[in-house]
Amino acid sequence: MKFHGFAAGVAATLTLFSTTSAFAVTEISWWHAMTGANAEVVDKISKDFNASQSDYEIVPVFKGTYPEALNAGIAAFRAGQSPDILQVFDVGTGVMMAAEGAIKPVAEVLEGAGLKFDKSQYLPGIVAYYSKPDGTMLSFPYNSSSPILYYNKDIFKKAGLDVDNPPKTWNEVWDAAKKIKSSGAAACGYTSTWLTWIHLENFAAWNDVSYGTNENGLAGGEVELKINAPIFVNHFQAIADLAKDGTFKYGGRTSEAKQIFLAGECGIFTESSGGLGDIVKSGMNYGIGQLPYDTDAKGPQNTIPGGASLWVMAGKTDEQYKGVAAFFDYLSKTEVQEYLHQKSGYLPVTLAAYEATKKSGFYDENPGRETPILQMMGKAPTANSKGVRLANLPQVRDIENEEFEKMLAGQQTAQQALDNAVKRGDAAIKDAMGN
Repeated sequence: MKFHGFAAGVAATLTLFSTTSAFAVTEISWWHAMTGANAEVVDKISKDFNASQSDYEIVPVFKGTYPEALNAGIAAFRAGQSPDILQVFDVGTGVMMAAEGAIKPVAEVLEGAGLKFDKSQYLPGIVAYYSKPDGTMLSFPYNSSSPILYYNKDIFKKAGLDVDNPPKTWNEVWDAAKKIKSSGAAACGYTSTWLTWIHLENFAAWNDVSYGTNENGLAGGEVELKINAPIFVNHFQAIADLAKDGTFKYGGRTSEAKQIFLAGECGIFTESSGGLGDIVKSGMNYGIGQLPYDTDAKGPQNTIPGGASLWVMAGKTDEQYKGVAAFFDYLSKTEVQEYLHQKSGYLPVTLAAYEATKKSGFYDENPGRETPILQMMGKAPTANSKGVRLANLPQVRDIENEEFEKMLAGQQTAQQALDNAVKRGDAAIKDAMGN
């Protein structure tokens, strides 16, 4: 399996750049990709942890978008200057799992510090995604999310749509988007972040159809993509058709479309539940709905985790690992998870925080805020809905995005785009597997 030297020469290349003495505070570096309201949450949690004890200091450092943060972490590892903690988005999970020499499993870090690790305390779907097949948890699921639908209630009202009844199927989304555009209620009807995560990976899981062979890579690395099946083609052709007159507006490959929605340009928006903080902060009169499903499928199944987890890098001192363990133990506290969940829209990682939030009446006072959790936990996962894990998923996503962008520019049909994505993606997966 090829990983371009990422995990090679661990002992030779790693240097210890954070030192401590009997009287010094041990600094723990945390590279992250959080912006806006979510960056404020990172800063507050870090400051609160630092104030809670005197042995360790978490130093959060922003490293750009999710893909940029992953690339920065890889480059730093190669240079022997890796951070202690690296936030890696869900897509990078396969990359990190394959680079075993570069990381130290979080379960070992906690146990090594004398902290009892009980994975039954965590939301099962999330823990399973970030664990080895034998159940060993490899990374700490700091900010897990589920894609949901947001809508601008003021735009809905102007368009004559029911502000209390968001669209539940994709056909209803298309119809509502057309009405928003044709009525002049907004310049565009619908936009979305992360077409690959929402409209391919979660679309497959939510509708219980295969993204790829071998349980989408969770049962083995030899994967052939299945994303050119008719249900995907019809879905993307509908998006391409809406894009022709601006009813659908493309923002970019990651979270760029959020700014289009926040500016009031589009009335309907699919995005991570973790995007909630900025929407609340904007003061928009918004509503939340579940991720729409396809009427050609069996109906909603379960969504798969998005967001990111925290990976501990290899080659650190025992004292640094103790500091990381203390921080993760702090992050697991019910009150910290409640704050993270309620402030950001990310899922609480522990069952206790979920139950405490529910008991407090938060979901009754904030309709829709429980939706991402129910989507992920409502049904036991099938072979199609456990997640997607490829050794080079970031590269495969780039390929898919390139084909989507040609489609949206009118250069090819959805069938051509997805056929090309399968052909190129399969070749890239084989190359990554060393075949």
